[in-house]
Amino acid sequence: MRILGISAYYHDSAAALLIDGEIVAAAQEERFTRKKHDAAFPHQAIAFCLQHAGIALADVDRIVFYDKPLLKFERLLETYLAFAPRGFASFKTAMPVWLREKLFLKDLLLSELKDIAQQKIDPARLLFSEHHLSHAASAFFPSPFDEAVVLTMDGVGEWTTTSLAIGRGNKLEMIKEIHFPHSLGLLYSAFTYYTGFKVNSGEYKVMGLAPYGQPKYAQTILDHLIDLKPDGSFHLDMSYFDYCTGLTMTNGKFHDLFGAPPRKAGDTLTQREMDLAASVQAVTEEAVLRLVRSAVAETGIENVCLAGGVALNCVGNGKVLRDGAAKNLWIQPAAGDAGGALGAALIGHYLHLDQPRTSLQPRTQPDAMKGAYLGPEFAQADIEQRLRAAGAVFSVLDDAALFDACARGLAEEKALGWFQGRMEFGPRALGGRSILGDPRSPRMQSTLNLKVKYRESFRPFAPSVLREQVAEWFELDGDSPYMLLVADVVEARRKTMSVAEQQLFGIEKLKVPRSDIPAVTHVDYSARIQTVHAGTNPRYHALISRFNQLTGCPVVVNTSFNVRGEPIVCTPEDAFRCFMGTEIELLAVGNCLMRKEEQDPALKLNYETAFELD
Repeated sequence: MRILGISAYYHDSAAALLIDGEIVAAAQEERFTRKKHDAAFPHQAIAFCLQHAGIALADVDRIVFYDKPLLKFERLLETYLAFAPRGFASFKTAMPVWLREKLFLKDLLLSELKDIAQQKIDPARLLFSEHHLSHAASAFFPSPFDEAVVLTMDGVGEWTTTSLAIGRGNKLEMIKEIHFPHSLGLLYSAFTYYTGFKVNSGEYKVMGLAPYGQPKYAQTILDHLIDLKPDGSFHLDMSYFDYCTGLTMTNGKFHDLFGAPPRKAGDTLTQREMDLAASVQAVTEEAVLRLVRSAVAETGIENVCLAGGVALNCVGNGKVLRDGAAKNLWIQPAAGDAGGALGAALIGHYLHLDQPRTSLQPRTQPDAMKGAYLGPEFAQADIEQRLRAAGAVFSVLDDAALFDACARGLAEEKALGWFQGRMEFGPRALGGRSILGDPRSPRMQSTLNLKVKYRESFRPFAPSVLREQVAEWFELDGDSPYMLLVADVVEARRKTMSVAEQQLFGIEKLKVPRSDIPAVTHVDYSARIQTVHAGTNPRYHALISRFNQLTGCPVVVNTSFNVRGEPIVCTPEDAFRCFMGTEIELLAVGNCLMRKEEQDPALKLNYETAFELD
């Protein structure tokens, strides 16, 4: 049974392919088109999935789209009617697109699929899921649990913004929902907008900025913006927001409440923005904690699965884990809309076709996601041919020599581009398409931000740590393979701050090394941890093991292989261009090793201004 899942037309379009319940391929369209958060129909992602499996679209039994556009259209109309005559300008902007394309989405999808198949697609093969059901399926069915409560939280799907489901075996039942316009995701996005960042991509920045501030506005948020109940349910006061009918997130009443208009992108970040970030982060964490606690208490089920954009808030996830209400926690690594494509395929397999839960059969992997390494990979001969065509100068090394050379380069504080195996599915680089550094270096965090990623200096980096040694370095003794949990550095690895250092505020805190691994230790001693498992990524595990042999440190800095505003690299050519457009000093693609000083200077690029701000 072959099932193709598709998400498209909002943001982060993607495709995923199941064969007899096994997840064989999944990728976001942005990686192929090189357009960040590309929402277009995922032609190239579909083509990759089919090519990887060696099948044609005609061989696919079902094609499942991740949401129901008619329900979205209903929500749009009812919202405008409820708020009329406010929002007419927004209504005028949205309606032509809906009437021309999205209202007739089934016909549009069949037309796009016909172009791929070069023949007419039987409409009976095309199914539609619901947005939050797709999220819930993406969280439960790949998880290691036979039974779990499934919590999904994002901006909005059709009507739902938050949902609670129960998964058992091959069944998934929605039991509670919170509906638009009341949304944790949109509350967080409102503060993303207000602090001067781009909605749907800048939320990571707000989370990263929060530890520099104090949650001094949290009570204001709870008193005026959100009525948060003990069970985690909530209601927003919409008189402070403009996202229902306007073209912005917040309005004058919101700005008056916090005493200023929104910060303009590019303006200097002040302590006020840091405090606002800390405040909305604290409120979001409290809401999620209450939702999880009440879900476990009401159902008696201690296994919890999370998905939806809010589930990418790894700081909140770490607090859920430490809270203990959830005995076991599993989070879909592609928690946002891209993961909806996978969820749609899983719904087709389990809920529509009632197939048995194959993911529960004995396996060597901790879950059914294969480490999220579900994208394209390249054979060594193909890599060499592509790099030669791009003008690269490289050496071909055996595995042991490659791992040694790369580990020694890291120990010399060089930035290493690491391109190995299959590309990751989801927003995180997990050692397949990563830029690596030495976490012991107090300079590495700012060097990578300013000279390689070309982004704000405050942005934190994640540690990749050998799973077997994670508890020696972090207050976590469990798996975190998808970089979706935050935990503190253990006391023994921390550095004591002087009285003067403790008095510092804001970005000044960044200059103080906090631990033996300062490049991955945030200002509050936390770190967003990826545990590296030999079974899912043996090459990455071998590299870190060699670095550990040389330095006594089983940790490396891991950030995604791209610059600010660029999608993560997909092909060897993408990797080489990024290498030549930044100050990365070493590049390993398969068994090919490139050193910057050996490359043709004429091939140097300027990536600092090559992409839009994210």
